[in-house]
Amino acid sequence: MTSDHSRPHPGRTPAIDPESPPIQLDDLRYQVDSKVVLDGVNLTVHRGEIVAIMGRTGCGKTTLLRLVIGLVRPTSGAVRIHGIDLSSLSERQLDELRTGMGLVFQGAALFDSMTVFDNVAFALVEHRRMDRREVAGRVEELLKMVDMAGSEGLMPAQLSGGMRKRVAVARALALQPSIMLYDEPTAGLDPISAAALDDLIRSLRDRVGVTSLVVSHDLDSLRRISDRAALLHGGRFLAVGPMAQLQRDSNPAVRQFLAGSPDGPLTEGTRY
Repeated sequence: MTSDHSRPHPGRTPAIDPESPPIQLDDLRYQVDSKVVLDGVNLTVHRGEIVAIMGRTGCGKTTLLRLVIGLVRPTSGAVRIHGIDLSSLSERQLDELRTGMGLVFQGAALFDSMTVFDNVAFALVEHRRMDRREVAGRVEELLKMVDMAGSEGLMPAQLSGGMRKRVAVARALALQPSIMLYDEPTAGLDPISAAALDDLIRSLRDRVGVTSLVVSHDLDSLRRISDRAALLHGGRFLAVGPMAQLQRDSNPAVRQFLAGSPDGPLTEGTRY
C-alpha cells in the first residue's frame, strides 16, 4: 500500500508555524507488507510537554518515533511537525527539518572511535559554520548542562551506561532542537542512574523549553517525568492522559499493563 499524500516538493522547507503544536499525529497508519503496526493513531503534543509512549515490547513504539523524525513514511495519515506534514517534504527538506529535532537512541549510539568531545561536536561540525573555538565553547556548555563537564577527552568505553546516556543527550542538544525524542532512555541503567536521567529530562524541559516524546515501558520513570502518557496496543492508543488518570482507568488492558500482570486482555492467546 502506498501513501495517499502528494509527491514531495523539492524546494525550500516550508516555514514552521509557531502557533501549531510541535508534534501532531493525525489518523496515522503504518504497515509492512500485510502486518499493520499502527492503525489510526491520533496524538497532539503541546509546546514544552513531556509525553510518554508506553506499551509492550514490539507494539510499535520505536516505529512511532521513526515516523515522527521522518526516517520512515506513513502508509497513510500525517505526521506534522510545527504544522508541516512530513510526507510533503523531500529528503533534503526532511534533513533540514531534522536539525530542529534531537534523538537519543536506546543504547546511546555514541561513536566508539570518537572522544566525548568529538561525539558532541559532530552535528556542529556537520551543520554549523563554526570555528574550532566556537565549537569547543558549545561542547563545554552542553557537557555542563548534562553534568558531564571535564569529560571531553574520554572515550565511550571509559563511561558508565548513565554517563553514555548523558553524553548522548548533550549530542542531541547540540543544534538547539525544539523537540527531543527519547527511545527507552533508562533501559539498562541502575535505579539511581535512571532517576538521575529522569531528572535531567525534566530539567532540560524547564531550562530550555524543549518538547519531549519519550518511548519507554519503565513505569517508575514515566511517573516521574511525563505530563501525559499514551498506552499503545494493537496499533492504537488504548488510553491517553496523565499517569495518575491512567491509574484510575477502568479499561482492563490499561489496568493490566500498569499493574504489570501476566494475566489479562493484553496477553490472551500469547506467550510471554
